[in-house]
Amino acid sequence: MNRTIKLLLLLAGLVPCGLYAQQMPTLTLEKAQELAQQNYPITRQRDLLRQTEQYTLDRLNKGYLPQLSVNGQATYQSDVTNVPLELPNMEIPSPPKEQYRITADVNQLVYDGGVIRQQKNVAQLSTAVETQQVEVELHKLRERINQLYLGTLLLDQQLEQVNLVQQDLEAGIRKVDAQVKNGVSFKSNLYLLQAELLKNTQRRTELQASRQATLQTLSLFLGQTLVESVTLAVPAETELAGKAEIQRPELKLYSTQRTLLEQQNKLILARNLPKTSLFGQSGYGNPGLNFLQNGADWWYMGGVRLNWSISNFYTYRNDKRILAVQQQLTEVQRETFLLNTNAQLKQQQAEIEKLAQLLETDREIAALRRKVKAAANAQLENGVITANDYLREVYAEDQARLTLILHQLQLLQAKITYSTLLGH
Repeated sequence: MNRTIKLLLLLAGLVPCGLYAQQMPTLTLEKAQELAQQNYPITRQRDLLRQTEQYTLDRLNKGYLPQLSVNGQATYQSDVTNVPLELPNMEIPSPPKEQYRITADVNQLVYDGGVIRQQKNVAQLSTAVETQQVEVELHKLRERINQLYLGTLLLDQQLEQVNLVQQDLEAGIRKVDAQVKNGVSFKSNLYLLQAELLKNTQRRTELQASRQATLQTLSLFLGQTLVESVTLAVPAETELAGKAEIQRPELKLYSTQRTLLEQQNKLILARNLPKTSLFGQSGYGNPGLNFLQNGADWWYMGGVRLNWSISNFYTYRNDKRILAVQQQLTEVQRETFLLNTNAQLKQQQAEIEKLAQLLETDREIAALRRKVKAAANAQLENGVITANDYLREVYAEDQARLTLILHQLQLLQAKITYSTLLGH
């Protein structure tokens, strides 16, 4: 019996711990990026594009199959051909004015100048272009997730600093309260510290509200509810390469667009080549193939057909010029993108170097301010300085630490932004 009670008590103690652990998940930037891409609606466009491509290729492949058609016609004409000859014991019949026929036609493509093959290549490259545009949009999503994630980290660091300030204020209140009770300090000093503690509480409330709003936005992109107690892991700093190559999805998009335009150029050429096919026709009608024979009859015919549409050459030159201009536009867009991206990389490099120098000074300032505050703490306890003097040093250290935190996260963000600009 005692053993059972002990077991129940042990389980009762473990359940809250398990619930607490579930309410304190840890989220990394890599996991956030993965969840955001899985949840982003445009991701589903990849499968839809592949399906559309497959349907288009299947439709084009049908062009190699025999093409069947059934046709019917019934006419009445005001006159027919007569042979103006009269031969003894022979009558040359005239075709009837009422004529009808129904035919079944079959046409088998032999050579189309490569039109179907080029159309299939164009369809595949068009899908590749649209798929790469999806990758460009997903890269923009990465930038958005980076901003939300690092913004939440900054708020977390600020909340930690608020807690440190609260500890300093509470320590000061305890000391001044003891001095007031001993009659060596004024109550106004105590009231001043208590008022500043309330202001610090207000600051925490504002930061928590901002963090909750940012988490809600991040949850929307991830497709998962992030509890307020979620812990965001600080990303590891990336090493910056000296001459890293830009590997952005936009560059692959421009390259695929150029390939598509080249393929469309081949399609224009193929459409201007002659085409050959085998054909067969069978039908029933009046008259038959022998129009001198009155009466309905079955008939058939077959052969080889050559088709060469010379009118396509009317627009051939202009079509080629249009594609050439589009290729130039694509190249201009690519050069513009590279220029802007390289300019942004230069700016980020300068920002990284600046923040790295500032951080060295920030650490020294924060260390000195911590020493000054410790001295002020001892002076307050001994009644050497007033509460105002103590607050000044507390807030000076607070500002120094906030500046250090801000520059640390700005440096981390600058490095992540630099890596994202490269497409890594």
